[in-house]
Amino acid sequence: MAKMSSVLLGFILTLVVYLFFGHYEFWGLLIVGFIVGYVAHEGILGGMWNAALAGAFGTIVAAFLFILLVTVGGTALMGPLGGLTGFTISGISSLFAVIFEIIKYMIVMGITGAAGGALSKEKN
Repeated sequence: MAKMSSVLLGFILTLVVYLFFGHYEFWGLLIVGFIVGYVAHEGILGGMWNAALAGAFGTIVAAFLFILLVTVGGTALMGPLGGLTGFTISGISSLFAVIFEIIKYMIVMGITGAAGGALSKEKN
């Protein structure tokens, strides 16, 4: 089962990577997945599951924040499709891109989470 403390840690670190280290996003998420797997202390499968779960939560929230920032923005950043209508259109049109990102980062963070779980040597 998921260890919520490690998932919460991974969720916060995933958001930090998304929001502040955009150019190094892939490498940052590899490191975050490893950290979550190691902190979980549940072996290979537990580390993989916890890291994948943290990656999914982080991706969903980061995509929501990005869509919210781009469409609702501010008065200077509000385009022709600003406000609630732009948010709805952006959310619907980017649904497949968000699903692709969720799957991609669940796999990436899950693999490195399994490596971190294997190195924690708590449970196999």
